[in-house]
Amino acid sequence: MTTLTLPELRYALLQGLVIPAHPLALTNSLVVDEQHQRALTRYYVAAGAGGVAVGVHTTGFPIHDPKWGLYEPVLALAAETATDALHKRTAELRDGWSAAVPFVRVAGLIGNTANAIREAGIAGALGYHCGLLSLGAWRDATSSEMLAHCREVASVIPVFGFYLQPAVGGRLLDYAFWREFAEIPQVVAIKVAPFNRYATLEVLRAVADSGRTDIALYTGNDDAIVSDLLMDIAHAGFGAPHFVGGLLGQWAVWTRSAVQLFDTIREWRMTGRTEIPREWLTYGSSLTEANAAIFDVANSFAGCLPGILEVLRRQGLVRNTLTLDDGERLSPGQSQLIAAVRTRFPSLTDDAFVAEHLDEWLRP
Repeated sequence: MTTLTLPELRYALLQGLVIPAHPLALTNSLVVDEQHQRALTRYYVAAGAGGVAVGVHTTGFPIHDPKWGLYEPVLALAAETATDALHKRTAELRDGWSAAVPFVRVAGLIGNTANAIREAGIAGALGYHCGLLSLGAWRDATSSEMLAHCREVASVIPVFGFYLQPAVGGRLLDYAFWREFAEIPQVVAIKVAPFNRYATLEVLRAVADSGRTDIALYTGNDDAIVSDLLMDIAHAGFGAPHFVGGLLGQWAVWTRSAVQLFDTIREWRMTGRTEIPREWLTYGSSLTEANAAIFDVANSFAGCLPGILEVLRRQGLVRNTLTLDDGERLSPGQSQLIAAVRTRFPSLTDDAFVAEHLDEWLRP
């Protein structure tokens, strides 16, 4: 298991990574399906992801509830499986990618300060490199209270900031909050996922105005993935602030295709070219349309996690679409919508890649 110094972690994140948000595979009796949970982790490693995020919204926030007792076991299983799978990778992780860039493990942290610090301790002991800090439990707090919380957690584990959209449990966080958040020394990255263009630009502007060039900006806007990765903002300071990678629920599915697209965009950025191929914009709009079906936008994201699991179920990576939340089910017609976008946009999928390796990933 790779231990990283803070500078090494910053370097890895600033290179730009594809980080899938790891789902939770369950049996029909709501027990962790270890065989398929391991298969998912092996899939992400084999697909060329640069890390995984576990214990986050896509995993299901109920795993943080002591009544399930799943936070440590789920994180441990992912860490152990990723380590084993990485040993089997060739020296070149994928075309044009240096094997020196480590596989970054991100642990979801939630709740009040005492709970988040407890989880940070667990994650650190399991070899996780940083914590994605959700502020969903701080909906009624002041900015000063939230920032004090962030500083305390950051003293235990490097922090990956998280702007979660209000529709799925987040809250609005203004420019002033992000400007002060960027002053916390142990902040290594920010996942920007308000699903709102105005709010997205505020975060980028706040980080740019802070003068911090060592904070990696990651898109979490599953509705605007390609446009976010192509976007720069005008700024008088050093460089053009932009998203270097993504930490996304959408990237929990069709991950091999996501890596291939991301590598293409990353290489384009490295050339310094400014013209954007029109087909990338078309690809982006197709991906947004597919995400609408998977995340169940028509029903205010009610079927978001089951939608992700439905894609994986069709590929054989999970057995069902069950989550730990009884209220989370595929919405009426959602499965048909997912089937339709798979048919309309075959270039988004990685079905052939999964079919080729599935038996290997499912082995004990």
